[in-house]
Amino acid sequence: MLGLSVFVLCVALLALGYVFYGRFAQQIYGLDEKMEMPCVKTPDGIDFVALPTWKIFLIQLLNIAGLGPVVGAVSGCLFGPVALLWIVLGCVLAGALHDFLAAVMSADRGGANLPELVGENLGEVARHSMRFVCIFLLLMVGVVFTLLPAGMLHGIWPGLTSMQWSIVILSYYFLATILPIGAIIGRIYPIFGAVFLFMALGLVVMLPLCGHPVLPNLDFFSNLHPAGTSIWPMLFVTIACGAISGFHATQSPMMVRCLPDAGKLRRVFYGAMVVEGMVALIWATVGLTLREVIVADSQTLSQLTLSNPSAAVRAASDFLLGNIGGCVAVLGVVVLAITSGDTALRSCRLMLADVIRVKQVRIVSRLALAVPLFIAVIIISQLDFSVIWRYFGWGNQMLASITLWAIASCLRRRSRLYLPALLPAAFMTCMCVTFLFYAPECGIGLALPYSSALGLFVTLVCLVVFWRMVRAKSEKAA
Repeated sequence: MLGLSVFVLCVALLALGYVFYGRFAQQIYGLDEKMEMPCVKTPDGIDFVALPTWKIFLIQLLNIAGLGPVVGAVSGCLFGPVALLWIVLGCVLAGALHDFLAAVMSADRGGANLPELVGENLGEVARHSMRFVCIFLLLMVGVVFTLLPAGMLHGIWPGLTSMQWSIVILSYYFLATILPIGAIIGRIYPIFGAVFLFMALGLVVMLPLCGHPVLPNLDFFSNLHPAGTSIWPMLFVTIACGAISGFHATQSPMMVRCLPDAGKLRRVFYGAMVVEGMVALIWATVGLTLREVIVADSQTLSQLTLSNPSAAVRAASDFLLGNIGGCVAVLGVVVLAITSGDTALRSCRLMLADVIRVKQVRIVSRLALAVPLFIAVIIISQLDFSVIWRYFGWGNQMLASITLWAIASCLRRRSRLYLPALLPAAFMTCMCVTFLFYAPECGIGLALPYSSALGLFVTLVCLVVFWRMVRAKSEKAA
């Protein structure tokens, strides 16, 4: 019962974070709830389209909740219960604040995309760099969330090969990228949402009934990773979505352009991130509960996770929900991936349109950008998947740190309290630089003390540059 109580407490902390810290985040920005939103001011029937708040919330949730809060959370459980701490604290204090304030900044600038927001607050060099980084990252998302769900669908329906499933998924992505947002995404997402809810609620209901104690090990301060992998910085890249993810800030402007009421910004963007945190919490609890339970082929869940995290997700679903329920749950996981891939490529089209300043009202203009993007996705998908995943994970968290720096700069220039954004920006920068020098997959492989020292040094340099840049902008404005 203690483990179940801890799970309920974590859910309650996430909910309380939305109520209190979300309201605090809104106050420190000084959001004008009566400002005219982009879809009201400049509707175009394609990307600037007013949608109901419930539909925008659902689309935003499914946009941001890819495989990260599932596969990432299960993989993060290898480190032990400390994963729960990172999900709860990271989500409330960093991730949800990051998503919400990025959305508010976009709304203030007529639905501007992330690179334009970064450029306005961190300078022209940052703007042009972020354009490249964001477009590259979104292409990576499109590739990753084509290949992984294709493999999962092949496991459920082997009648089609993974390659054939990839073609089916990419065909859907192409239509979702070029058609008006209400034509496919606005109509099909409620169906996807129903499958997603079955996955989440089914696991919550069955977990206490599985015959194994929920969260049997509550040692939050020991590293339980079977391979001895260090918690710092590896946990914080392993569990991204569900705690904090830079990818989310690339998605927020798309939904900002469809929200008619500024007073609903916190509900949609802070709230969607909190719900994603709950999804990650559910899967982390599943992973920790079944950690040493044999789930498939005489392997425990932790052993299976080490070799194949996606297979571990399928095995845990089957173990808790049976074959049929497990298939539906895996479909829920596939839905999370596909609903991130489609909007990632749509956002990529919109960012590219901003760069070359081409309006997207005419179908010919949309096709002119979408076709080259999908050719790039097909080319990148031929690379070694482990290489793609490596740069996707690190780039995702680096993007989050840059977005937080931009938010902190915006708050400082508005003479608002900026430490709630600056502190997580510094933490994420230190973590990302440490990971870059330490992680074997990045090819450098320095010892952890040296990598951490370099991470701290770069963070201090960033703090000095940030302060000087913001002070210079303030003096220029005066």
